[in-house]
Amino acid sequence: MRLDDLRQLLITASHTVTEEYTRLFHGRGNTYGAYRFLTIDSVDKVLFAVLFDADNEEEAIIAMLRDLYTAKGKWEALIIQQRYLPSAPSTLIAGVLPQETFAIENTLKYRINFQSAQNIGFFPDMKIGREFIREHAKGKNILNLFSYTCSFSVVAMAAGANAVVNVDMNKNVLTIGRDNHRLNGLDTKQVEFMPYNILKSWSRIRKSGPYDLIIIDPPSFQKGSFAATSDYEKIIRRLHEFTAEECIVLSALNAPELESEFIKTLFRENAPEFRYIERLRNLESFPEIEEERSLKNLVFKKVTTT
Repeated sequence: MRLDDLRQLLITASHTVTEEYTRLFHGRGNTYGAYRFLTIDSVDKVLFAVLFDADNEEEAIIAMLRDLYTAKGKWEALIIQQRYLPSAPSTLIAGVLPQETFAIENTLKYRINFQSAQNIGFFPDMKIGREFIREHAKGKNILNLFSYTCSFSVVAMAAGANAVVNVDMNKNVLTIGRDNHRLNGLDTKQVEFMPYNILKSWSRIRKSGPYDLIIIDPPSFQKGSFAATSDYEKIIRRLHEFTAEECIVLSALNAPELESEFIKTLFRENAPEFRYIERLRNLESFPEIEEERSLKNLVFKKVTTT
């Protein structure tokens, strides 16, 4: 793929842009043979590109995006984030950043911040996972582990969940999560926000159980707090302590180096009462040349034996 090909691809993709969060180009899946360091999104009224590595074509890419931004007139601002630099700075290249910008998905809104380090507060590749929760949340008591800014909780409460417990050791993201509920007119009386290290807080987590639906969506590695290779197992081993009889678990992992069999094995060895049901498909807008390197959303269901 050359720059001209990328330009044409973006022009075509931009025809269908709405207010919904849309991935216009996903180079990270290596399906285009080039620009593996680049993603480009339409986020509400912002054209947002992320450069994960330094590249000789960076200036040419930014110039092309500026031309696209000007020609299309669909966005109010163009922002470039350089993830390869310390603190991952985001730079306003053109336009004026709206006072408030939201990630909009299936009519629900999530507050985002282009100035935050690395992640802006929303993971668009998890859309299928959120839709799964929306379909299964009604009347359920839900545990949302590694909740981040609580998008799963917002979806669940909007779908009629009985209660949701959000657990994340970062108080700041939980504050944003609380705001995301209010932003969508959702009552938080039945929503808990626990700013705890999950691996050290099982007694607190158990108190609000048992849970009918559990979401496990950890980072693959977070220095000093979580490593999927060694810590994911610790969560699976504890499930029997706070799960309802027919509990469903959405077990997620976004680690290219770990295949879905890694999670399946953890359940077989540490929670054999759970049966593997399916792996949720990923969005077509996030193509991956090797499927096992992409986001893994695995569904398990507790089977009661008599």
